[in-house]
Amino acid sequence: MRRKAAFLCLSLLATPALAEGWGVYGGDAAGTRFTPLADVTPANVEGLREAWRIRTGDLDVVPPPPGHMAFQATPILVEGLLVLPTPLGRVLALDPVTGTERWRFDATVESRKYPEFTSRGVAAWTDASAAADAPCRTRIFAATIESRLFSIDAKSGARCPAFGDGGEVSLREGVGTIDGFEFTISSPPLVAGDLVVVGSAIGDNRRVTMPRGIVRAYDARSGRLAWAWDPIPRSGEDPMFQEWQSEQAARVGAANAWSILSYDAARDLVFVPTSSPSPDYFGGERLGSNRYANSVVALRAKTGEIAWHYQTVHHDLWDYDVPAQPVLTEVVRDGATLPVVVQATKMGMLFVLHRDTGVPVFPVEERPVPQTDVPGEQTSPTQPFPTSPPSLIPHTLRPEDAWGVTPLDRKSCRDQIAALRNEGIYTPPSLQGTLMFPGNAGGSNWGSLAIEPSRRIAVLNTSNLPFVVRLIPRADFAREKEAGGGLFGLREFAAQEGTPYAMVRYPLQSPLQLPCNPPPWGTLAAVSLDEGRILWQVPLGTVPDLLPVRLPVKMGLPNLGGPLVTGGGLVFVAAAMDSYLRAFDLGTGAELWRDALPAGGNATPMSYRGADGRQYVVLAAGGHGKLGTKRGDFVVAYALPTRE
Repeated sequence: MRRKAAFLCLSLLATPALAEGWGVYGGDAAGTRFTPLADVTPANVEGLREAWRIRTGDLDVVPPPPGHMAFQATPILVEGLLVLPTPLGRVLALDPVTGTERWRFDATVESRKYPEFTSRGVAAWTDASAAADAPCRTRIFAATIESRLFSIDAKSGARCPAFGDGGEVSLREGVGTIDGFEFTISSPPLVAGDLVVVGSAIGDNRRVTMPRGIVRAYDARSGRLAWAWDPIPRSGEDPMFQEWQSEQAARVGAANAWSILSYDAARDLVFVPTSSPSPDYFGGERLGSNRYANSVVALRAKTGEIAWHYQTVHHDLWDYDVPAQPVLTEVVRDGATLPVVVQATKMGMLFVLHRDTGVPVFPVEERPVPQTDVPGEQTSPTQPFPTSPPSLIPHTLRPEDAWGVTPLDRKSCRDQIAALRNEGIYTPPSLQGTLMFPGNAGGSNWGSLAIEPSRRIAVLNTSNLPFVVRLIPRADFAREKEAGGGLFGLREFAAQEGTPYAMVRYPLQSPLQLPCNPPPWGTLAAVSLDEGRILWQVPLGTVPDLLPVRLPVKMGLPNLGGPLVTGGGLVFVAAAMDSYLRAFDLGTGAELWRDALPAGGNATPMSYRGADGRQYVVLAAGGHGKLGTKRGDFVVAYALPTRE
């Protein structure tokens, strides 16, 4: 009886999305990335074929888009139209069965200089008080890299003029000083009742006094600011202010929510994943645990007040932001059904928190971690480690573990590892150079996880790559930056202005530019949330098409994007660097089907039933400049053939 009631509650939570097929980014406001559609199954998935493809036109613009542009969008189905954004500020509405363009909105993004150049999704809202045929009764909310929030009529693509200033609101106001292109929006807005809620993406490691990572809610009709919440407490009225030094809290920035938010209407809660304060790799100018940064924070949707918060990393020095959407689901523990938030992390660990309180459902241990030897820094003595589920990636890499395809490759990796400060996860940045394992890309990233609700299985893809970070005394920074890229690849330098140290970071690679840790370098896994155990874990991605040497096929690759779970017992995921969309058996992890994409599939698929009765699976295929996948501007739809 409890299980039946639990599933009914989850179904009600997901109803706004399922009524139209996929009306919210992530499938529903809970972010479950689940469709109950079951037409495509393990028995017939081999028959899946491309139904249509379109190009958005983003690669045809003059001047051309930047090389680091990433097409990471997941469409939503609204008013019988498939709606998605592009990195260049366009919003397209497509016929779900044919891909034919029905309307197009263009925000005319001018600059190409933003360091992050993407737009992952849009949101939809219906004004229940408006007449059925009124313009802008159903609206699309889209936020651009230029930090403009637009309200668009879902039927016509025209601006909704009553919203803000002629249909738009500037998000650059009220967040402190913005220097150039360091403040943007990359993830979709969140609709919470009659409010639209937005976070922000803020450049890493530039200086202490970065813009503030304020989360804001706007009235969905008028665009009026309803509330704003700053993840850095600025006054003694906040109980977490004691976790900071007052003069530092007054000037430090970031801790922003650049990833995707979630919403529980029944509890009036918005769940916010926050990032590290500025800068990432030296915390002497932000001493203390730095709460509410690197946390899952539950805010009252109507007011922005904090209901609870849980920090996954104390005083972050590794760029271990909370990168993924907090996913709302249920688990059964000791015969009781519990509402939970499942949080994937860059560390490869899953935190399962009670949705009402933020208290971990599985025990979390505060374990001692390595301590800093850098003057001016104070590391946290402990970090939180969930006892269940186990980590999905390793946390140590020793010289004897070094991997390579030749003896010289292995020796180079072994020597590099031995030369670094390397005491396992949470080894702090150093002047010597520190091995970060995992690196700042994860583990998990913004693709988050998907949930099969009846069996309470979480599915997620992870990367498994080591990085190096080294602090550089301020007097040496200009010279080192001028010297450039090092032996085996591009090195990323950052000033960290306002601190005594700049920094450099780079992937730990062999002379053949392969990772120095043993593969797989990317995996897909299924986790039982009731039991807190891994059910299966398999490599994700094939290597031979990418690298200068041929390797065994199932090596697993770094990935960016997320999974889709279906009622038919399948997991659809692209994400990996080899540009395939794949289908896996949810029960076993066996790969059952794959198809080559016209460009990198570094997005998350979605699914719906078309007017022709068929189940479609749709994915944006545009590549990711920083990941190095093939560029494009495609949207591709798959379906089983029609019956004659």
